[in-house]
Amino acid sequence: MKFRNFKMVDYVVYGRGAFDQLDEILQPRRIGDKPMIFLVDHFFEGKPLAQRVPVKGKDKIIYVDVTYEPKTTYVDVLANQLKEEFGTVSGIIGIGGGSAMDLAKAVSLMMTNPGSSADYQGWDLVKVAGVYKVGIPTLSGTGAEVSRTTVLTGPTRKLGMNSDFTPFDQIVLDPELCANAPANQRFYTGMDCYIHCIESLTGTYLNEFSKSYGEKALELCRDVFVDKPVWDDECDDKLMMASYAGGMSIAYSQVGVAHAVSYGLSYLLGTKHGIGNCIVFDKLEEYYPEGVKEFKYMVEKNHIDIPQNICANLTDEQFNKMIDVSLGMKPLWENALGKDWEKIISREKLRALYELL
Repeated sequence: MKFRNFKMVDYVVYGRGAFDQLDEILQPRRIGDKPMIFLVDHFFEGKPLAQRVPVKGKDKIIYVDVTYEPKTTYVDVLANQLKEEFGTVSGIIGIGGGSAMDLAKAVSLMMTNPGSSADYQGWDLVKVAGVYKVGIPTLSGTGAEVSRTTVLTGPTRKLGMNSDFTPFDQIVLDPELCANAPANQRFYTGMDCYIHCIESLTGTYLNEFSKSYGEKALELCRDVFVDKPVWDDECDDKLMMASYAGGMSIAYSQVGVAHAVSYGLSYLLGTKHGIGNCIVFDKLEEYYPEGVKEFKYMVEKNHIDIPQNICANLTDEQFNKMIDVSLGMKPLWENALGKDWEKIISREKLRALYELL
């Protein structure tokens, strides 16, 4: 039996105020006068965090538009602009939610790999290490800070650049950066972590490595979204570690039905990952009965609205495109339903599920 040799993030710093160490962390990684490029979620333009970014010399802040999930075309534009302007760079630093961090990982890889990022959507297609890259989450839940993938929507599919070259070289986990996040966005992103855990812990790929991290992440999610009467600083601390542990859990296992189905929504409708997972998971009692019951309780307790009927006016062609994208996520379906998953989930059954959303 061959075991997976799992590539992890090289360096991790955690703690309130850790962001202030960024300049010190980056200094040894600077190559001559080659700049550090900061890809910052456009939400922070004109806000105090932007003033704290340790810009030096030719360094550049690019405010990235994460209204929609990252597209391969956007990655290619950013990487090509940087190549034309600087030739190469010292590093790429992603500051923001999962989309900003995924962009940073992808742009880092495309600084050194030829062609389009769409050429690398799949498993282990990247052959050359990217430039130095740092992930700094300002929302907690996606696990993008620790994952070996960067989820991208390409010309024909939504699929990550899954490779050992994708994980960050450094992550900075500072719960202070999550303060005052919009309640709905915080919930949707936090539920991405919760759903990671449910899918990992009930999947056929489960092992003690993923179980250990998944159980801890689930415990932290419950502390925050079930047990805490009001949101406080401790919630940000716990959810940031839940995101890290949840990401580690799926690294040695896999996600499942909610993610496989939400990928179709994201590809066709541009639905953001966290809210897409919530929309789907809300209808998955057949696959995750206990998890969905608890999810519905958390939705009610936290006064969150889950969009309904988003597929009500789609055409047959649109449904078929979502089904194609979803069925392409074979490892996810296998983890959820086993090796015979294709005998369990038919196009007709998947169409019926999409019609519920």
